[in-house]
Amino acid sequence: MAHVATLRDSNGEPIDESVVLWFPAPHSATGEDIAEFQIHGGRAVIAALFAALEKIDGLRPADPGEFTRRAFENGKLDLTEAEGLDDVIHADTDRQRRQALRQLKGLLGEKAESWRGQIIEASALVEAGIDFSDEGDVSAELVAPALKKISALKAEIEETLAASAQSERLRDGLVVAIAGPPNAGKSTLLNRLARREAAIVSPHAGTTRDAIEVHLDLDGYPVTLIDTAGIRDTQDPVEQEGVRRARERARSADLVVWLVDASDPTPPEVDGDLKDMPIWIARNKIDLANSAQTSRIETVAISASRGDGIQELVARLVSFAQEFFASSESGIVSRARHRMLLRETADSLGRAVAAAGQGDELLAENLRIAIHSLGRLTGRVDVEDILDVIFREFCIGK
Repeated sequence: MAHVATLRDSNGEPIDESVVLWFPAPHSATGEDIAEFQIHGGRAVIAALFAALEKIDGLRPADPGEFTRRAFENGKLDLTEAEGLDDVIHADTDRQRRQALRQLKGLLGEKAESWRGQIIEASALVEAGIDFSDEGDVSAELVAPALKKISALKAEIEETLAASAQSERLRDGLVVAIAGPPNAGKSTLLNRLARREAAIVSPHAGTTRDAIEVHLDLDGYPVTLIDTAGIRDTQDPVEQEGVRRARERARSADLVVWLVDASDPTPPEVDGDLKDMPIWIARNKIDLANSAQTSRIETVAISASRGDGIQELVARLVSFAQEFFASSESGIVSRARHRMLLRETADSLGRAVAAAGQGDELLAENLRIAIHSLGRLTGRVDVEDILDVIFREFCIGK
């Protein structure tokens, strides 16, 4: 119910004209009674309202994620939906937003509960077989359909994990490191792609000493671009540390763009530590180079300062991201926690099938472990140890 009302402090002084919304339990977002004040957004209005609320006994500011945690504890959301809400809040690109909305709709939670119910049914058959073990072949008749169901479930969970191989990476984004020798134009390229002066550009070698990160949205794909120090042999201890960090960041990237000076007559050579990485070679400064110069290993020719070839480079990065995240569009596993628990479930089901004929008790125990893992995924059992970790990432009061 909505009402227009004048909010007043304890002395009767008006604070603001407000729309007050009342959400009675259990139909609110948290399942509790909730009052919402829609006020004008001036700082003085907000400060006056907070000052008035602080004088009411029992009222306090909400902790980070507290409203969502209360919704979870009151059965309005399962744990995967709560994580989906957090992902919606922090989504930077359209594709991250779409993935987060799938999670918020409870697609993984619904599947997990369906799997959990089926494993419980199979477990009931096995437990019944144990109870009637003295009834001749009754045990075998009950265990056989249970094993069939378990095998089918294991295959379905494995397919879900395979289809979601890169889904959690979509939350974090693709990491592209710009590396190469000093003065190749790495910082200029970073600034060109970021469309702002994110890195200092200087003609002096060794200007970049530490990695600089820029987050981009390329056709809806989140990309973290890293400008690294020029990689070369040096006696400067500070620059040596910069080179070490550059190699380290490049090795941890999903793609390395190795930038070389197109005017350099020597063939470009990739740093030995990076030769096993997914790597592109980009010849920069083509506006200053002899146009007849070519290289059989050239990937793209650009001028970071003038903008030549940049659109082609961006298009190639988008294509790389599309291929890299190809399976994530339909994937429903978006966090390492989900993958770990589903992996535990599948492994427990595999052990259960392998235990067939070694004793129904061993089979039943592995099914109980699988049920427990799926229960932890949706928050139905034993999740106190992870609740604080999940909800503290939320916005204050969300």
